[in-house]
Amino acid sequence: MAADAGRFSGIPELLVLRLLSDREMYGYEIVQAIALRTGQVFEPGEGLIYPLLRGLEIDGVLKSRKKSVNGRSRVYYSLTGKGEKHLKALTDHWSKLHGAVDAVLTGGSYAV
Repeated sequence: MAADAGRFSGIPELLVLRLLSDREMYGYEIVQAIALRTGQVFEPGEGLIYPLLRGLEIDGVLKSRKKSVNGRSRVYYSLTGKGEKHLKALTDHWSKLHGAVDAVLTGGSYAV
């Protein structure tokens, strides 16, 4: 069962930025890449990704350029310097959060 993207605050942003750290991509390509790389566990729709891309561009985290491919005009996104720093901060935060949640899920002793 695929997860509802709306329940994962901040994760779509982290995944988008991580994908764009490898290469520039267009919106629908990002949607497909997230679904593929997560084994369809996380399937963000275009209604989530396109507004996120626009917001990140407004914030200066992404830049875009129009490119014609096979007669179709597409908007490709890539990280800015600010975007690279933002990705590092999000990745660090996610790593700490993941470790904390994993510590609880694996159980063990704790003081009460």
